[in-house]
Amino acid sequence: MKNILQVKNLRKSYGNFQAVKGITFNIAAGEIFALIGPNGAGKSTTLRMVATLLTPDSGTIKVADHDRMTAPDEVRQSISYLPEEAGAYKNLHGDTYLKFMADLHFRDSKLRQERLAYAKEVTELGTRLKQKISTYSKGMTRKLLLARTVMVKPELAILDEPTSGLDVMNAREIRNLIKGLAKDGMAVLLSSHNMLEIEFLSDRVGIINQGRLLITGTPASLKKQYRAQNLEEVFAQVVS
Repeated sequence: MKNILQVKNLRKSYGNFQAVKGITFNIAAGEIFALIGPNGAGKSTTLRMVATLLTPDSGTIKVADHDRMTAPDEVRQSISYLPEEAGAYKNLHGDTYLKFMADLHFRDSKLRQERLAYAKEVTELGTRLKQKISTYSKGMTRKLLLARTVMVKPELAILDEPTSGLDVMNAREIRNLIKGLAKDGMAVLLSSHNMLEIEFLSDRVGIINQGRLLITGTPASLKKQYRAQNLEEVFAQVVS
């Protein structure tokens, strides 16, 4: 299957501190790849470089065969990014917010209406879209933001802690939405501290620590390799 994301020998430093030390990985179309590690391991820096928010010191990032350094605009057209601390305009109604975002992204009116309808469907909020975002729970707001993120139907969705702070039911619904998007062919790069979530969602996992990608594999293969009952035990063995 075609690789949508190709990361090779990626490096990034902040002054004398090396945050990312030459990591390499790929993500195929329809694949969910989780990048996990302790706080400060280099996960968010990596996600932000792929999202074109940070410039690498060296190495290459290609999205849908577009090079991040030589064709950043084409890369941005192929991705969408949902950061952990994303917010929405609380004084807007949900449907007004989605329309505002659609107006920013699409000039063609027919395409704009199609993607707006798609985003509304993804939210699963129904009539609550007619209400102000200030009345939404955190789970509802996160669904709205995820719909905004995938409205453009990116080839690669970058999701940082997509269910952070959500209750069990809302987190489950978000996970199922992400699974459905990947099933439709979207590649997903995500990061999360929830090992049960990673094990449920991911086709492959990469464990990063101190800026180095230590190991990659399917959750099943990693559990077998480390004789672990779950991914949390694998994680503890790899980073210790």
